[in-house]
Amino acid sequence: MASSGTVPLSTTLSGVSVSVNGIAAPVQFVSAGQINIQMPWEAPLSDSKSGPAQVVVTRDDGVAAAAAGVTIAASAPAIFNIGGQAIAINPDSSLAAPAAAIPGLSTRPAKIGDPGGLVILATGMGAVDQPIVDGANSADMTRNSLVAPTVLIGGVAAQVTFSGLSPQFVGINQINVMLPAGTPTGSAVPLQIQVNGNVTSNTVFIAVSQ
Repeated sequence: MASSGTVPLSTTLSGVSVSVNGIAAPVQFVSAGQINIQMPWEAPLSDSKSGPAQVVVTRDDGVAAAAAGVTIAASAPAIFNIGGQAIAINPDSSLAAPAAAIPGLSTRPAKIGDPGGLVILATGMGAVDQPIVDGANSADMTRNSLVAPTVLIGGVAAQVTFSGLSPQFVGINQINVMLPAGTPTGSAVPLQIQVNGNVTSNTVFIAVSQ
């Protein structure tokens, strides 16, 4: 088991490399049963929405596994979470979850109208407005999503103040929102993202208070 400790990510980790339609992919994690990669930005689509691709895993002895077919989509939004609790961060760096809900982490409900807003970590938001090297983070400049998402909190549209790449993390999207009046309150308020007609398929929640 190995995790990459460098940025930009290398295209080889523990002797394992992965290609997508012949393009070397940055490798983030390798274990006996799992490999995490970043999909290369230049991985081609057959149209503006989706397209087929062939993924090949190769060991350091040069032995390549049989190609596996996958579909690459222009966007496929999903929200990072811990057991259904969204990784949605309050201005004080706590997670927007009920108090003491996650051992070892600071948690409190998000507040309606909080001017500091809420930072949601997601993936699959699609292309950005400035080029970026595969495996790199976005610490050098701000990169905005080409398609602005709709963020629904308990079915109510939040005000999106930023959507783009996280400056700290490779290939992770950051969405900043403010919770408007009328947002439902509670310990498990559903959180969804819509982009390009696609809606997050994973069911995640945040805690919200007045």
